[in-house]
Order: sequence, then C-alpha cells, then structure tokens
Amino acid sequence: MKDKRILYVSSEVVPYLPETETASTSFELSRQMHNNGAQIRIFMPRFGVINERRHQLHEVIRLSGMNLIINDMDMPLIIKVASIPKERMQVYFIDNDEYFKRKALYTDEKGNLFTDNDERAIFFAKGVVETVKKLNWSPDIIHVHGWMASLLPLYIREYYKNDPLFKESKIVTSIYSNSFNGTLGDEMIEKIKFDSISEQKLDSLKKSNYDNLMKLAIENSDAVIKGSKDLSQEIEDHIIKTNTPVLNFLNSEDYSEAYSNFYLTEVL
Repeated sequence: MKDKRILYVSSEVVPYLPETETASTSFELSRQMHNNGAQIRIFMPRFGVINERRHQLHEVIRLSGMNLIINDMDMPLIIKVASIPKERMQVYFIDNDEYFKRKALYTDEKGNLFTDNDERAIFFAKGVVETVKKLNWSPDIIHVHGWMASLLPLYIREYYKNDPLFKESKIVTSIYSNSFNGTLGDEMIEKIKFDSISEQKLDSLKKSNYDNLMKLAIENSDAVIKGSKDLSQEIEDHIIKTNTPVLNFLNSEDYSEAYSNFYLTEVL
C-alpha cells in the first residue's frame, strides 16, 4: 500500500470515543495501513462528548470559515485537528455548534434519536469533502465507516461528481450491525434533494432507517466490507443484488494483509 492515499471517514474513532466495533475498526485499520506505507487522513464528527483539552484538539483557521448550505440554511463549518498519540496519524474533526456541541452522539437522554440527525449526516458528508478540497488532497480510496458517514458515497457520486479531485477515487463502505431503531425522519429525502440530487437516486431511502441508509451507501460504493460478523438478511441480500465486490468479516489480527489485498485487487 506504499504511498496510496486512503481517506478514512468514520462516525466514531478510538481513542476519541468509547470502543465500539466501528470505532475500534476505524482506528486499527487506519493504523495498519499507515504502517504499510499508505498516506492516511482520518475524518470524524467533533461530538460534544469529546474532551478537547485531553485530546489536544485545536481549530485549523485556514480550513475553517466557510458555510455549508443545509436545507436552505447557512451552517458554519469549523475544522479541528488532533494527532493520535504514538501513531503519527492526524484526525480531522468536522464541527458546528448547532449540530455537534451537545453532550451526546445520536440520541437524547430518553434514548430518542435527535430530530436533526438527517441534517447532521448531510453536514458531515459535505464538510468532509469541502475540507479535503481545501487540503487539495486527492484520495485513491475513500473508506466509509458508520451510519453518520453513510451519505458520503452518494454525495461524492452525485453532488461532487464533476469535481476533478475525486475523479479517480474509489469508495469502500464497511457495514456494521450496530444499527439504530426508528428512522431519521420523513423529510430526509427532501433535504438531500435540495442539493440537486434526483429522487431517482434516493429510491432506497423512502424510509430513512438504518438498513436503507446502508443500501444507499452500497449502491454508491465500488466495494463493501462486512465490518460485523452478523448483518441483517436485508443488507446481505442487497449486497448480492448489486453485485458489489465484498470482503467478508475479519478479526483485527487479519486486517493488514487481507485489507491491503482487497484494496489492491478488488478496489483500485
């Protein structure tokens, strides 16, 4: 993987958030590919539960300062950065006070999904792309982890389809079993359509539940990785239906060689 550019975009990454399958895999895979000689960039949301002082986050003024239009609203984009201790890997944090300052990830104190999770996912996807554009860093592979990042494949394939920076980029999506109950609301399609993405491209999202978000990501990816041992039958069937190249679930000690081979033979 020497000198290949890999952009890892994840809902969660350790050590900034507690260990989950998504958070641990995002970190461990990035670490192993970095050790294999790849150039790595990691992006995640700057959730309010992340301790900025402990993890030494600091704002990058030259990258911050733009506004993203989300459902006809101007939302300021703030970029923060930190380095994972001992690994020499930089993590970029997508931040906005309205969407990410609250001291919780996805649900309120009663366990209900935040009503603006749809907008948070749109903001995160667009924020990642706009920041990568400012960095002028063209990734060979974009690897997506977690449902908060699941709109990124769609936005790169549709909203940013004419951007030369991503012309040669290949998209990989890892699918995990840590889903959510319920939906992200009835207006999610309309909010995405505001970005001139046709309703035809959103057919899988008529109900904005977890499985359908993953289906949409699969449809806009070049390859899929099973990040959990057990996925829903609906997702398994959709992977087969789309005939997308797939890497089956692996334990972390097997990542390095298997993922490198998959990237090089099935993705690039």
